[in-house]
Amino acid sequence: MRRMIRLALVAGILLLAGGCASSSAPANRYLLPDAGTAAKDGNPTTEHLLIVHSPRLAHYLDTDGIVLQLDDITLNAARQHLWAEPLGRQLERGLRARLSERLTDTRVMRDDASLGRSEALRLRLEVDRFQGRHDGLAIASGQWQLLAPDGRLLAMEPFHAETVLDDDGYPALVRALGSSWDQVAGEIAAGIRQAR
Repeated sequence: MRRMIRLALVAGILLLAGGCASSSAPANRYLLPDAGTAAKDGNPTTEHLLIVHSPRLAHYLDTDGIVLQLDDITLNAARQHLWAEPLGRQLERGLRARLSERLTDTRVMRDDASLGRSEALRLRLEVDRFQGRHDGLAIASGQWQLLAPDGRLLAMEPFHAETVLDDDGYPALVRALGSSWDQVAGEIAAGIRQAR
């Protein structure tokens, strides 16, 4: 009986000590920078309609932590430096705003089943990398597909953008990732102009 009490006492002390050791600073949360202008609500006089689907993220990117590539094969998702909202939502919203800016003759909208727009082009993305790299670069890469209203594939291209960080730290990384996403939007907008 005494042995059981001793074990319970030791376990309680260990739990108490573990609780004290685990108290840490609150996490920092980040949003990607805005594109500069908000996405158009929809101009009824635009010539084209484009629906942007939510991007499919590589599994390791679908996390709260901002991802750093520590060397050629090691990835680390931060525990104290987190996205303020899911990365996929930020990328989709940012891409819509950036494409609206670049494709002035196009009404860019989010994917909404209630729209039922049969005349709309559809943009799908897969994001393979969206991370900081050990050599001071912010990387965004993957593939985009443009589909005709009838589902035919009009274009399919890889994308890759790199931005050098201006400074050390996560704020600089998040700003550089935003710049890389700007470059990706430019590549996609040029591809859409060619394909339609």
